Amino acid sequence: MAFSIEIVGTGLVYRNPKPHLWAIHAMHPSLSLLDESEFTVTFDMGQGAESLDYHTRISRSKDGGKTWELEGMLIDTPRERITTHSIRTSVLSDGRLVGWGGLFYRDDPTEGLLNRENFGYVPVDLFVIESENRGQTWSDLRIIQPPFASPAWEICHPILELPNDDWLAPVAPWRGWDGQLPCGEQAVVLISKDGGRTWPLFGRSFDGRESGLTHFEQSVAAMPDGSLLATAWVYDSKNGKNLPSVYTRSFDGGRSFAAPRPTGFLAQTCKLAALQDGLVLAAYRRDDQPGLWATLAHVEKDRWENLVSTPLWRGAASGMAGEGNPSEELSGLKFGSPSLKQLPDSDVLLVFWCIEDAISNIRWIRLRVNGMVA
Repeated sequence: MAFSIEIVGTGLVYRNPKPHLWAIHAMHPSLSLLDESEFTVTFDMGQGAESLDYHTRISRSKDGGKTWELEGMLIDTPRERITTHSIRTSVLSDGRLVGWGGLFYRDDPTEGLLNRENFGYVPVDLFVIESENRGQTWSDLRIIQPPFASPAWEICHPILELPNDDWLAPVAPWRGWDGQLPCGEQAVVLISKDGGRTWPLFGRSFDGRESGLTHFEQSVAAMPDGSLLATAWVYDSKNGKNLPSVYTRSFDGGRSFAAPRPTGFLAQTCKLAALQDGLVLAAYRRDDQPGLWATLAHVEKDRWENLVSTPLWRGAASGMAGEGNPSEELSGLKFGSPSLKQLPDSDVLLVFWCIEDAISNIRWIRLRVNGMVA
């Protein structure tokens, strides 16, 4: 059967309306489908990628993603200590929205989030927030205690609710400001069995403790057969180079994962949408060619077969090429963080951030996968 990925529409969720007046950087969107026509996208805003006014806001569409209206901040910034934050959001089976966030402590206002000397990070607390009214108002943030200690954390993915009501939070420990990471390089899913109040369990999806490899920006998708599929961007920080992307499977709700296998492409920040009959749509920054790409794959047990790939947006090179300071390269990325969901009519809506004409936008793309059974 011949498959293809077709772009059937594109537009903007957000673009700075007055770039001559305000410097606004928009990044890291999360897409949620509330019903057939009402969608939300939350995303980070600030004067820069590491600025002291960096926070998360929400935009809403009531016409199936054609037009969007910017609303307010999700949370107020705590005032006892200088902080910024980043939140990924998703919708639960009962209609509530849940946010998984990182609170970044900016004790030295003359420094960014990343230590340029050793790729370390400012201290980070993980937290959960909820909304019972479709994102119009949000609960106070609830700081959570992870099942093991790390000086900092990467916030890469929204909470995933499983059929057994477990909540999974994909996350990765990060080096502290001193460059040390006592728990070692790894990517994990934290597991809560009580609606996000406690997180005593975790499964290790990608293990770099011996190799020293970093597994950035993992994505986890719930497959129709009840299993979990996870991918990761593999980065060799010692040599400043990206390695082929890998995937892994879990068949016990994230408690354990199989040994990683190659996806067959070179990707940074790959995100997934499980479609039907083992078909998966992956969107990512392509490391060996410019732009945002999509690949349709068939995944079954320990086999990943790429069916078709296509460019979605070719406005910039991927970045993180190992040509300079890794902290500067990471902070200087020009696009990324795709978030994608399948719509009731089987099309896929994807949002991502990108710099166009020197302005950082949140853009949407509607995709049609031809060849699927309707």
